[in-house]
Amino acid sequence: MADSSSSQLAFTKRSDLDLEKGAYEPNSDLEAATIVADAGSEPATRDGVPPGEKEEKDPNVVSWDGPSDPTNPMNWTMRKKWSNVAVLAVLTFITPLGSSMFAPGIPRILAEFKEESSITATFILSVYILGFAFGPLMVAPMSEIYGRSLLYNIGNVFFTIFTICTALSNSIGMMMAFRFLMGVAGSVPITIGSGSIADMMPVEMRGRAMAAWALGPLLGPCVGPVAGGYLIRAAGWRWVYWLIAMVAGIITVFTFFTLKESYAPVILEKKAARLRKETGNQELRSELAGNAASPAEKIKVAIVRPLKLLFFAPIVTCMALYIAVTYGILYLLFSTFSLVFPPHYGFGEGESGLVFIPSAIGMALGIGIFGTLSDRLVKSKLDIGERHRPEIRLTPWFTMPAGIAIPAGLFIYGWTIQYHVHWIVPMVGVVIFAFGLMGVMMCVQNYLLDVYPRAAASVTAALAVLRSLAGALLPLCAIDMYSALDMGWGNSLLAFISLGLVPIPLLFYTFGARLVKKFDLKL
Repeated sequence: MADSSSSQLAFTKRSDLDLEKGAYEPNSDLEAATIVADAGSEPATRDGVPPGEKEEKDPNVVSWDGPSDPTNPMNWTMRKKWSNVAVLAVLTFITPLGSSMFAPGIPRILAEFKEESSITATFILSVYILGFAFGPLMVAPMSEIYGRSLLYNIGNVFFTIFTICTALSNSIGMMMAFRFLMGVAGSVPITIGSGSIADMMPVEMRGRAMAAWALGPLLGPCVGPVAGGYLIRAAGWRWVYWLIAMVAGIITVFTFFTLKESYAPVILEKKAARLRKETGNQELRSELAGNAASPAEKIKVAIVRPLKLLFFAPIVTCMALYIAVTYGILYLLFSTFSLVFPPHYGFGEGESGLVFIPSAIGMALGIGIFGTLSDRLVKSKLDIGERHRPEIRLTPWFTMPAGIAIPAGLFIYGWTIQYHVHWIVPMVGVVIFAFGLMGVMMCVQNYLLDVYPRAAASVTAALAVLRSLAGALLPLCAIDMYSALDMGWGNSLLAFISLGLVPIPLLFYTFGARLVKKFDLKL
C-alpha cells in the first residue's frame, strides 16, 4: 500500500447462497481480503470478472494484504483464536461471580450495618444485575467505535477498582452503589464476547466457541456462592470481594498482553493511520471509512434499535417478557436461598452456598439437551430439502415441556419447603425449574436470531435489557411475598404466572411468519 499507484485492490465476497442462509453476519463482514498486485503485473480478477471488465478501485482505500493476510482475524492460527476464546471464557466467568458469590453472607451484612429492611436485603444482590441492564447500552456502541480490546481492558480495570471499593464499603448505600458500578463494568465481556467470537471464528466453528464462552455466565452465579459460603464463614463477607479483586487484577494484566483486537474496522483504521504517517498520503483511508457512520450516529442506532424492537415488534416484546419473567424468578430464588434454608433446614453459611449447585445442574442439562435437539431438528429439515423456517426453533415438543417444567419446579420447591420435606426434594425442584428455564431461553433466543439475522446484536440487547431489569427488580418483592403467602402459595403464585406464559411460543410457532411481515420495522 505504500506505493498505492502501482497496486490494485480486489475483494472476495460471500456467495449469494451464504447470504441467503444467514452465514454472513455484520460482525464478520470484513472476512473479505485484498489482493495486492505487483507493479506491471496483470490486474487481479474479482469474483471471476475478466480484468477488462473489472471495476476500478480507489488506490487510497486500505484493506487486507491478500486473502491470507495474517492481520485479518479470520486468518489467525487456530491456537491464537482458541487462546482468545479461552481468555473471554475466563472473563465471563469472573464478572458474574460478583453477582451472587456473597449471597450466603447477606444476613451477616445486614447485621453489621444494622439494616432490617427486606427490600434492602434483596436489592443488595439484584442491584448488580441492574448494572448488567444499563451497561450494554454504552458498551455495545463504544466497541464499534474504539474496538473490542480497548473495551475489555477498560472494563477489567474499572471492575477491579469497583470491587475493591465494595470491599471497603462502610455503609449499605456505598456498597450498593459500587455493586451497581461493578455490574456496569462487568457487563463488557458478556455484551461483546459473542461479537469477538464472530470476528475471528468461521461459521462452522462458532457453535463450539460460543458454548465455551457461555459457560461463564451460566456457572458463575451458581458456583460462586458455593465457595463464597465457606469463605464468608471463615473470614467474613469482605474477603469475597478481596478474592474477586485479586483474581480480576491478575486477569486484567494477563488480558492486556494476550487478548488481541479482533474487530476488523478498528484494525484497518489503525493500518490506514500507520500508512498515512509512513507515506505522507493523507488521503489514505480504511475500506469501511466511507460507509461508516459517525460515532454519534453509531451510538444513536445502537441505543435506539434495541428499544425499537422491544416496543414495536410484538414477537420481540412477548418473547422478551417471557424471558424476563422467568429470569426474574431465577434471581428471586437466588436472593432468598440464604434467607430460606437456614430457618427451614438449619443450614449455615457454607451449606447455604451449596444450594446454588442444583441451579447449575439444571441449566447445564437444559443447554445440552435443548441446544443439541434444536440443531438436529434444523439439520434434519435441511437434509430432506425443506427450507429453514425460524419457527422450527419453537417446535411445541421443545417449548411446551420446557415451559411446563418451570411452574412444575416452582410448585415442588415451594410446597416441599413449607412442609419441611427433606432438603433434597426442593433442590430437585430447583433443577427442574432451571432445566425448563434454559430450554425456553435456548428456543426463544435462537428463534429471534433466525427472524432478525441482520439485527442479531440489537435483538440480544433488547432481551438483555428487559431480562436484567426483571432480574434486578422482581426479587425486591420476595421477602414481603413469602411473609404474606408463605413458601407454598408464594412460589405457587410465581408458578401460575409462568404457566400463563407457556402458550406464547406456541402462538408464534403458528402465527410468527405472518406477524413478522405485518410488523416489518425496516431495520
